[in-house]
Amino acid sequence: MVVTPAVTRRSPPTERVVRLLDFFAARPGEQFGLSDLARGLGLAKPTCLGIVTELVAGGYLVRDQRTVTYRLGPAMIAAGRVAGEGFGAGEIARRHLEQLSRRYDATCTASAVSGDRILMLANAGPGRVELGRTYPFAPPVGLMYVLWDSDAAFGDWLAKPPAVPIRLDEAHLRRVVAECREHGYLVESLTSTGRRLYSLMAGVASDDLPSEVRDLVGQLVSSLGERVYLGADLAPRRKHAVSLLAAPTFDASGRQELVLTLAVGESITGAEIARRGAELVAVADAVTAESGGRKA
Repeated sequence: MVVTPAVTRRSPPTERVVRLLDFFAARPGEQFGLSDLARGLGLAKPTCLGIVTELVAGGYLVRDQRTVTYRLGPAMIAAGRVAGEGFGAGEIARRHLEQLSRRYDATCTASAVSGDRILMLANAGPGRVELGRTYPFAPPVGLMYVLWDSDAAFGDWLAKPPAVPIRLDEAHLRRVVAECREHGYLVESLTSTGRRLYSLMAGVASDDLPSEVRDLVGQLVSSLGERVYLGADLAPRRKHAVSLLAAPTFDASGRQELVLTLAVGESITGAEIARRGAELVAVADAVTAESGGRKA
C-alpha cells in the first residue's frame, strides 16, 4: 500500500493575513496603527500596508480616517454569522421571530451593533432583508441600540459625530429614552423620506456618504427622536401610522445585546400597538433567557 504523505506546503502570504486577523481577534475592541501592527506581527510596513489595504477594501477591516488606525470590520461579523449559523443569540432570535412573523404576516429582524456599524443578523417573514448589511452607528441612526443600555452608552452614541447634519433636541431624546425603558419597546413612524435615507446609508461609511444623502437630509422635517411615539401620543382607539416596533435583548452582563423589530407599515390603534409591543417584548425576553442573558 502506498501512503501519500500529508500536504504540508504553506503559503507565506496567506499565513501573514491569518496572523493579522488573529492579532485583532485576540484584542477585541482595540484599534491599531500601521506601525503597531507591523511591529506586533514582525512585518515590514509596506507588506503590512498591502495586507490591511486589501482587507479594508473587502470590509474585513475598517480604517478610522481621523486616528489612522484599523480595527475588525463588518465583513468579519457577517462571515462569523454564516460560519456559526445555528448558534448564538441571532439564530435563537430568528426562531422566536418566525412565530411572531407568522402571527402578523410581517417581517421581523434581529440586529446588533459592531463597532461603529449596525449589522443585520437575522430575519423572518415575507420581507427581503439583506443579512450582513450594515448601517452607520451614529446620529441620526442607531437610537434604538442604546435606548435600553447604560446611560454611558447612550451618552457615547449621542457624542458621536453625526453621519449627516441633524437638529438635536437632547431633552426630548431623554424623554424618549425614559419612556421606552419604562414600556420595554419603541414605536417608530418613519416618513417615506426617512426610509429612503436609511436605504441610501446602507453599507456606507459615515465619512463617505454620497451627495444624494446630503441632499436628502435637507428634506427631513423631523428632528432625531421625533419619529418615536411617546405614550401620551398613543390614544387607544385612534389609529396611528406605525413603521415598526422594536424591543431589546440582553447579554449575560445585563447589557443590551440585540434589537428585535416587528414591521407594521400601516395605521393601527393605540390599543393594538400596545398588544403587539407586549408580544414583541415577550419574544425578546424569551431570546434573552434562552441565550443566557438577563435583564439589568
